[in-house]
Amino acid sequence: MNEVDPKLLEILVCPLTKSPLRYDSEVQELISEQAKLAYPIRDGIPIMLVDEARSLED
Repeated sequence: MNEVDPKLLEILVCPLTKSPLRYDSEVQELISEQAKLAYPIRDGIPIMLVDEARSLED
């Protein structure tokens, strides 16, 4: 499993709300609490597209 660069995690924000993201290493997602979205991380690369994000409201 590819780890995400910690420096990258420090600068990434939610593209929708510009709020900080929480890294969930178990499921390889970046969580935006404000937008209630989870952005996938594929092959160590965060996919920062709202269309690709999973809703946390389910």
